[in-house]
Amino acid sequence: MGEMKFTPELYVVGAGPGDPELITLKGLKVLQRTPIILYDNLANKELLDYAQDSCEKIYVGKTPYGEYTSQEAIHELIKEKAFEKGMVVRLKGGDPFIFGRGFEEVLFANKLGIKTFYIPGITSMQASGFSHIPLTHRTISEGIWVLTGTKKDGGLSSDLRLAMRSNATVVIYMGMKKVHEIADTYIQEGKGDTPAAIIQHATHVKQKSGSGLVKDLSAIAEMNHLTHPSIIIIGGVVALKDTALNL
Repeated sequence: MGEMKFTPELYVVGAGPGDPELITLKGLKVLQRTPIILYDNLANKELLDYAQDSCEKIYVGKTPYGEYTSQEAIHELIKEKAFEKGMVVRLKGGDPFIFGRGFEEVLFANKLGIKTFYIPGITSMQASGFSHIPLTHRTISEGIWVLTGTKKDGGLSSDLRLAMRSNATVVIYMGMKKVHEIADTYIQEGKGDTPAAIIQHATHVKQKSGSGLVKDLSAIAEMNHLTHPSIIIIGGVVALKDTALNL
């Protein structure tokens, strides 16, 4: 076997929250020159049009509670294609390092001697601004507490009780199967009247949302036909939406 004429590379690229124009310029340039893209379910497929005609595009999505490509299978594809073609782009929805398992892929590639590069993406919680909900606002929110609604063991993060006692905006990813539990937790802490919003497919043409009080989170989801993929935002900043819309 002859010596490799290239150094294999992996680019882990954030595709942004949904609108294809929200990818970074750096990410776009990488898409235009890569020979292969491994893309996720939440990466807007329109971004694939920027690739060369000769570019190989392989879907490795994980539809929530549906079609599933295992992480191990993705790792094997990264290994195979990086050494075959020299450069692989792993295109992931939102930001790859925020509940995206992107760093797992970086660690895997590094162990094999594959050079890795990270290109961040706009994560879906940042898209709350398109719904007139800022994540922080002076005198209302002193920070942001970002949680996953579904831990590896299937339970709700115990950090939620800590988060709700702060003045931070609470953002929950992958929490739609836990809306009852999230509402009950707030009610138990005497905070059921905290404003809350659910945003599905943020910035995408399919975007839907609903807002109200956290104690009514299940009803908000049901009335507005909201399911995954969605983010849940809880805190006083949600009420600012009505102020902005009435200006």
